[in-house]
Amino acid sequence: MSTTQAHIVHTAGDVPDEVGIPADPAALRALPATDLPGLARTLRRRLVEITSRTGGHLGPNLGVVELTIALHREFDSPREAIVFDTGHQAYVHKMLTGRADLEGLRSAGGTSGYPDRRESAHDVVENSHASGSVAWAHGIERAHRLRGEPAVAVAVAGDGALTGGVGLEALNDLGSDLGSRTVVVLNDNTRSYAPTVGGLAGHLRDLRTGGAAAGGEVDGAAARRRPDAETDLFSRLGLTYLGPIDGHDLAALAQAFHEAREAAEDPARAGVVVHVVTRKGAGFERAEADAMDHWHATGPFALEASAGPDDPVPPPADETAPPTTWTARLGSALLEAAEEDERVVAISAAMIDPVGLTPMQRALPERVLDVGIAEQLAVDTAAGLSHGGARPVVSLYSTFLNRAFDQLLLDVALHGEDVTLTLDRAGVTGDDGPSHHGIWDLAVAAQVPGLSLWAPRDGERLTESVPAALGTAGTSIVRFPKGACPAPLPAQEPHAAGDVLCGDPAAEIDVLVVSIGALAHRAVDAAGAVAHGDAEQGESRPGQHRPNIVVLDPVRALPLEEALLDLAAASRAVVTVEDGVAERGIGAALAVRLAQRATRTAPAPLLRVLGVAQEFIPHAKRDAILSENGLDAAGIARTVRTVLA
Repeated sequence: MSTTQAHIVHTAGDVPDEVGIPADPAALRALPATDLPGLARTLRRRLVEITSRTGGHLGPNLGVVELTIALHREFDSPREAIVFDTGHQAYVHKMLTGRADLEGLRSAGGTSGYPDRRESAHDVVENSHASGSVAWAHGIERAHRLRGEPAVAVAVAGDGALTGGVGLEALNDLGSDLGSRTVVVLNDNTRSYAPTVGGLAGHLRDLRTGGAAAGGEVDGAAARRRPDAETDLFSRLGLTYLGPIDGHDLAALAQAFHEAREAAEDPARAGVVVHVVTRKGAGFERAEADAMDHWHATGPFALEASAGPDDPVPPPADETAPPTTWTARLGSALLEAAEEDERVVAISAAMIDPVGLTPMQRALPERVLDVGIAEQLAVDTAAGLSHGGARPVVSLYSTFLNRAFDQLLLDVALHGEDVTLTLDRAGVTGDDGPSHHGIWDLAVAAQVPGLSLWAPRDGERLTESVPAALGTAGTSIVRFPKGACPAPLPAQEPHAAGDVLCGDPAAEIDVLVVSIGALAHRAVDAAGAVAHGDAEQGESRPGQHRPNIVVLDPVRALPLEEALLDLAAASRAVVTVEDGVAERGIGAALAVRLAQRATRTAPAPLLRVLGVAQEFIPHAKRDAILSENGLDAAGIARTVRTVLA
């Protein structure tokens, strides 16, 4: 027996020998029901083996093995759309729709970690930003009805997704649409990253308890409409509620989905909600034993290491060691700020640990709020806290700030509230693909009047930026990338415009390189290569003019300071470097300001804006994407040479 097989545990009774993964849903539907437990075992083993090599969202997919099998046996994808919310629970779906090996998972040119229309007609919505599935499925189903081609459409929504406003808005709309053939499969595993919070989570717990057998296990019998259905929220909204159903009982799921189809095809009813209870990480001992997030997402791991029940997860990190990642550094700085100022309150949108708030939550739990997957709510709550006298910090992934732009602009900034946002995974992130790159935050920030933004170049500057942002009136953002902090990059000398990292700002500047954030090391390396000659250009000869290339980190990138504008205007050429969309970020804002200053007798300097192309960037490694966009040292050096020519 292989190491993998030894640690795949059974989920329901005796499991027969493994069954090969069918080539498509039609072949899956042709399998006898007796083969399905063996197929589930095969899928779990394959999931563990693949993610051990590539990393990925293992825990959520282990939890939906039986659920996904049952979905594809009852519903005719792609004719009947199946929309996953969030899309990280779609690995099994991919494996059952012709991608059994998940070839090149999350690697450049390989299988995406989310549904991807370029891969398959079965992939409907990328949907890595939670809560949209019910609206998507209802919209697809409505379009079919309008064409006179009625077909069921299915939304598979995690319970965490229903903490987002748009999910609740969609249920409200669906409940009044008689004749809708929309089925909402509520995958209730009681958590997103951490346990799901809020009143809806409590309601789902009550429903689970009401349908449980002794010991709290969900009854695996046939799906049924609860006799006391009018006591559940979904029925009160006008929906047909079925459940709760054991999401690891294939027979119960088959009957539930059959009844769901019958209800959905009844023209006197609105949509259907099937409440399915699953276990995140189900069937893999190490994931089930992980109390933090049941291996929600993992990097590559050794199958044979730490696999026994006595050592289920890697040992905890040494909490006395200095933080080495951007996220850990942020968490340490926030805790220190909160200990020094009792007004500091941190807010998370269902991601306490991923955004670095765990240390503060452990030390000051009453001052860390989790509002669920609801970024709009998080930002508006912060506005209210600020108005009430607190110093709120909203900690998000950069990509999720996009969901709360209206609140940032008109609820926080318009009213001058003192709100700080920390944006983890800013810039190019890599493996999770187009929806997770944090390349829009600089563009968003540049449009907000009065906003202050820090993009620290290293961990030490990140530590300094947190109290600086909290001490600045109005809206502030601190943004930083994913991964390990680079080595500290000390300033060569301070300047009114920022930190000079190399070059002589007092002499005539041939090229001023304005570096935003964690690309500073690359900018300094590029400046050195050009100024001192390199293999591509040949060594500089004695007496030859060596260009004065000044690399400047503005420290506070927004608002654009007059000292920075003065220095740029006095330079022969300016190159800006940022890991955000080039056409709308800091460099673009600087170009506009310099152009507004220019006259015929004092023209603006030659300016090049280096940044990310305005397109949706597929998954690949961060360094490869930066290189493709000319944001590595070699690419920055090429641009500097161009403006010097």
